[in-house]
Amino acid sequence: MGSEGPAAVTIHVTGFKKFHGVSENPTETIVSNLKEYTEKKGLPKGVILGSCSVLETAGQGALPQLYQTLQSALTGKDSESSCSGRIIWVHFGVNSGASRFAVERQAANEATFRCPDEMGWKPQKVPIIPADGGISRVRETSLPVEEITKALAKKGFEVMTSDDAGRFVCNYVYYHSLRFAEQNGIKSLFVHVPLFLTIDEETQMKFAASLLVVLASLCQ
Repeated sequence: MGSEGPAAVTIHVTGFKKFHGVSENPTETIVSNLKEYTEKKGLPKGVILGSCSVLETAGQGALPQLYQTLQSALTGKDSESSCSGRIIWVHFGVNSGASRFAVERQAANEATFRCPDEMGWKPQKVPIIPADGGISRVRETSLPVEEITKALAKKGFEVMTSDDAGRFVCNYVYYHSLRFAEQNGIKSLFVHVPLFLTIDEETQMKFAASLLVVLASLCQ
């Protein structure tokens, strides 16, 4: 078993279903089709696409589903074939006003929803995890956001780094995921994508597949 070279990087991805004002969420399409897309196009050796899950666009009410999904990545992580540091969660969310992709550096411990989530919850200035302190607390990804962005820009994508993932469900999920990643010795990243009207589906699929490759190359 020891002659296989560097351990593979397993990347698990999530997207979201529709929500108020966005009747068709591009991230649902990206995540639902990513397995088939990467099988067709091929991924480099050492890159494994793990689970592809579509989450409810909801905060508190969808936490059991979120943690079940996050936990699933750890199953068997202590076996010889896998190493906890080589598990990455990538969460895709839509920013309907965006004109390019955004790699999010951090999440804030604040839930202030501009509209109710899909379960009718509309918190205002509520700490996502009260045990973490107040709403000014932020958690940062341990992944090299600038390098990721530069590598994707070099491949021709319109992409930027961002320090503000909003205060809606995207930020809510990212905050929980970053905390979970820190506690379990894995990594987490959130990426905002535009609507398909702004950047077409084929380009967004290509971007998602390229992100997997970039992440794996930076983590090996």
